Amino acid sequence: MAYDPNNIFARILRGELPKFAVYEDDLTLAFLDIMPATEGHTLVIPKEQAVTIFDVSPEGAAATIRTTQKVAAAVKKAFASPGLMLAQLNGAEAGQSVPHLHFHILPRFQGLDMKLHGRTVADAKVLAPVAEKIRAAL
Repeated sequence: MAYDPNNIFARILRGELPKFAVYEDDLTLAFLDIMPATEGHTLVIPKEQAVTIFDVSPEGAAATIRTTQKVAAAVKKAFASPGLMLAQLNGAEAGQSVPHLHFHILPRFQGLDMKLHGRTVADAKVLAPVAEKIRAAL
């Protein structure tokens, strides 16, 4: 599949759409999922154009994993979560809804049910303090 430069994450990277960023460097961006499955649901993307894990350069993949590891530690700390789930989907058949490589970071707790992803947009008033909590834990 060819990369669509107008996908939502490409537009976020260009500053055309708002985001609740928690971390950014030259190669990656981490921001809150606006349709979170759990409180603290964070996404990490490479700035490189890549639809799936198979399309990213080795350098882009390494940078994305480094950022995922760093931000995941902050999410775990910010929410004092005993568990953490990482998800990375490749292709629509696997459930990938945005055609830009991304990792999901989800804090997990015993007995906590996850909401279905992509069903409800969270209010900005709810997301802003969540983003600040994660940034403070970095």
